[in-house]
Amino acid sequence: MTARASKPLTNKKLIMNKTTLAVTADDAGTRIDAYVASNDTTVSRSAAARLCEDGSITVNGRAVKKNYALREGDEVEITLPEPVPDEAVPQDIALDIVYEDSDIIVINKPQGMVVHPAAGNLDGTLVNALLYHCGDSLSGIGGVSRPGIVHRIDKDTAGLLVVAKNDAAHISLSDQLKRHEVSRIYSAIVIGTMREDSGTVDAPLGRDAKDRKRMAVIRDAARRSREAVTHWQVLERYEGFTLVRCQLETGRTHQIRVHMAHIGHPLMGDTVYGGGRTKFEAVHKQLIHGQCLFAGELSLTHPRTGERMHFTAPMPLEFDALLQILRKREL
Repeated sequence: MTARASKPLTNKKLIMNKTTLAVTADDAGTRIDAYVASNDTTVSRSAAARLCEDGSITVNGRAVKKNYALREGDEVEITLPEPVPDEAVPQDIALDIVYEDSDIIVINKPQGMVVHPAAGNLDGTLVNALLYHCGDSLSGIGGVSRPGIVHRIDKDTAGLLVVAKNDAAHISLSDQLKRHEVSRIYSAIVIGTMREDSGTVDAPLGRDAKDRKRMAVIRDAARRSREAVTHWQVLERYEGFTLVRCQLETGRTHQIRVHMAHIGHPLMGDTVYGGGRTKFEAVHKQLIHGQCLFAGELSLTHPRTGERMHFTAPMPLEFDALLQILRKREL
């Protein structure tokens, strides 16, 4: 059906940045992206499609694809993100540079730093620091808010990531990631003593239907999810906790955090996915600032020379301090 931008908005209720729409018989059969665009003049059809992709548009409390055909009585909720600057600005923020040349720069990101500007974190990010350090020498493929960014790690995860300094390097690194040729290895402290020595979690991930900021294992073919594979190996066992090595085959949002929680071993300090509830965490909360996850190893092929390169970073001091305490509780 054709979207009707001039239709009266009598079925519309606005609460803060959330809009709720009740679908009438006239709109039954309309695609969700066209319907949202016709009922909210601030959202184009393409923008509505993107909002569907990240779970910001739900129908009856569930995330849907952009081509979902509406039914009479459906309740559509649209959550608009906070506005962000069109372009990130340079800021003089110290960087821990592990390697740099004319094509790439490898950074050891500290815990607590966001990778690029977004709602709630408009500055003070890695991108702001990179713009100050590199000037115009960053690839433009990621756009003005994400120059050079090929892959990301969570705000509260410390560790290594590679940034592209030109478009050719960006394309090469992106292709390597798609072919699973970039090796990313993490150390994680998980809750509980893992019985097996190693294993693989092969479970698709998508946006949680009830909370778009969370990810979840979603096996329902009718909902959007993407393949996600994590290989893990036990390094050390303690009383009530385990240190594991996690290697990503894919790189989905919150992948290790969700996968470990899925098999019954959430990360220490990860209150979003079931951590933060043990007595040990309460006693040592001064050392725990979010999930205990560290991206300590990174391997890739240099986009210009073809050389295979391997980078490592020292374990963060507080992460290491927790391990020293836990080792006194070894089984």
